[in-house]
Amino acid sequence: MIGYVLSPIDLIPDFIPVIGYLDDLIIAPAGTALLVTMIPKEVMEECREKARFRSISKKPRNWTDAMIIFMIWLSSIYITLRLLW
Repeated sequence: MIGYVLSPIDLIPDFIPVIGYLDDLIIAPAGTALLVTMIPKEVMEECREKARFRSISKKPRNWTDAMIIFMIWLSSIYITLRLLW
């Protein structure tokens, strides 16, 4: 489903007014709903239980990862502004 949403090839091209985006608004949620119904109930319950346990337990804080991403963004902005001037 993510492949369809991010793909440059659409069923109806996006440059066609209204209809181009309307197919994305209909196909993406419908495909997601279809994929969720195809997941076996045991697997879904197991994943939900894991999600509940993780939300209750202490959430890890990855400040190092956040700082790396922040520095990449800051560097990108700096390089872009430097190239524009």
